[in-house]
Amino acid sequence: MTHFGNWSYPTPIKFGAGRIRELADACAQAGISRPLLVTDRGLANLPITKDALDILEDAGLGRAIFADVDPNPNEINLAAGVAAYTAGDHDGVIAFGGGSGLDLGKMVAFMAGQTRPVWDFEDIGDWWTRANAGAIAPIVAVPTTAGTGSEVGRASVLTNSVTHEKKIIFHPKVLPAVVICDPELTVGMPPAITAGTGLDAFAHCVEAFSSPHYHPMSQGIAIEGMRLVIDNLPRVYADGTDIGARANMMSAAAMGATAFQKGLGAIHALSHPIGAIHNTHHGTTNAVCMPAVLQLNRPAITDRFDRVSGYLGISGGFAGFCDFVDTFNASLGIPRRLADLGVTNPDEDRIVAGALSDPSCGGNPVELTDENLRALLRDVL
Repeated sequence: MTHFGNWSYPTPIKFGAGRIRELADACAQAGISRPLLVTDRGLANLPITKDALDILEDAGLGRAIFADVDPNPNEINLAAGVAAYTAGDHDGVIAFGGGSGLDLGKMVAFMAGQTRPVWDFEDIGDWWTRANAGAIAPIVAVPTTAGTGSEVGRASVLTNSVTHEKKIIFHPKVLPAVVICDPELTVGMPPAITAGTGLDAFAHCVEAFSSPHYHPMSQGIAIEGMRLVIDNLPRVYADGTDIGARANMMSAAAMGATAFQKGLGAIHALSHPIGAIHNTHHGTTNAVCMPAVLQLNRPAITDRFDRVSGYLGISGGFAGFCDFVDTFNASLGIPRRLADLGVTNPDEDRIVAGALSDPSCGGNPVELTDENLRALLRDVL
């Protein structure tokens, strides 16, 4: 088994099957002696979570857990998490789970020492400088899915429960101090979640690669991340116990989130308001939106996909890549239209306005407007 290593980019990562056993050591490395494990309701009573808590308890670190986390976490979940953190006199957070558990856990560590409301730290300009950086608690991140890559991110996505808008909250110190990537934790994911989360990682890589911003390191990571998803997602979809393919998908997820420092685009700009309003699965929504966004961006990205499609094992350049995405989605049970995800009679004005205000807009290679976003939305409905 060669999928094993210690990585320090973009943060220290303990990667390999069985490395959850190093959870207590990771806490010590991060300076945490009284951790609060934050996860979602679905994971709270599963064996992988119990095992993690057993490891903590055996090391004398307690077994405190907070799991009141919605699939699209919001400020209500955050307030409850901060209250639990404060009441337990904790000194750090273990963010454990998929995107919801990771994002909410990071926000609990971030907000526990702040005095301003969380919306004051939205990823706009230099708003992150408003935070008291010294009050941000250390974070150990443990992903249990292979999709969002939030374990290596400096931000979290939080839904405003009043306006139903997804907001990106950013601060450099939200980047976890230590990450444990153990592919054995992902073995129990059902095929539909495996597909949706895997295609989220794919969307991150595709959009980062398409972004016009200059970041050669991210560009290279995005290409290899796409290849890993293409080669390994069908394998784990067919056989969830394929630990080698699970490891490669976990790598691809972290790579996608590292790569999108270069930028995201219209896929995420649309999926954020759609998910916030209609509570759709984020990765699956991304996958439904991808074919139409590729066509919108065709004039700006054809040449770059022509150059790399052969490396990805796809013939026909950009056109072949687009055909591949359609076939790939279908093979993984992804519907062609948002209506199949329950998005019916949507408020177009509200979704388009939300997309235009989303930070992801800035990374799209074709300028996004009310007109082309409205056409995109109608195309994917």
